[in-house]
Amino acid sequence: MFGIGAQEMLIVGVIAVILFGNRLPSVARSLGKSLTEFKKGMREFETEMHNSIYSDPPKNNESYNRQIENRQPAEEAAATASAGTPAEQHND
Repeated sequence: MFGIGAQEMLIVGVIAVILFGNRLPSVARSLGKSLTEFKKGMREFETEMHNSIYSDPPKNNESYNRQIENRQPAEEAAATASAGTPAEQHND
């Protein structure tokens, strides 16, 4: 399991008992709850991303439609960005 042998697991267990002592069951319970909440959050995030990527764009959203209409082709945008403004160009 994860490349950890029996000796390493024993050492980790002994260190955990030394550090946490009587609180070890409550610490383990808290760690388990935290891990469960983290997994739940990641699952919700993945679902949200999947829905936003694969859903149809809104048809009645005017700002979205303006963005699509004003979008430049990739080559034109790259040429515009590399040319710079006259203030940025220097005559040496």
